[in-house]
Amino acid sequence: MGFDWIHENPPRWDEHKARIVAGAPQGIFEPHEHRDGELIPGEWWRVEQDGVTIGYGWMDTTWGDAEILLAVDPRQRKRGAGTFILDRLEREAASRGLNYLVNVVRPTHPQREAVTRWLCERRFSSTDEELLRRRVRSGSGPT
Repeated sequence: MGFDWIHENPPRWDEHKARIVAGAPQGIFEPHEHRDGELIPGEWWRVEQDGVTIGYGWMDTTWGDAEILLAVDPRQRKRGAGTFILDRLEREAASRGLNYLVNVVRPTHPQREAVTRWLCERRFSSTDEELLRRRVRSGSGPT
């Protein structure tokens, strides 16, 4: 039972993003109003398991770093999908020659401390700007 990493090109808002990303508890993500089928910014990857969408990875490149977002269906948490997404995002960043993965856990996130701890357990560290970042390993290779 592995995960499939599917690059969306072009990325569009759909019912699965509405369920997993927009359906996250208030305070986790900045609220956005999107219509079904609307083009959305950044690069998106869908994570499927047995043909079912269970999560997303998002990346936007800024000044040589990869700003990232990950979202996993709450019913699928604690099964490795989040770590899978982080590792795949690192490979994507390495293939583009980027330096760091950068993430922000919003102050309004209802589980801010737990999520920050989870990211730090996966090689992220805090910066003075309240960002979390993880150096991209050059040997991560292309996906």
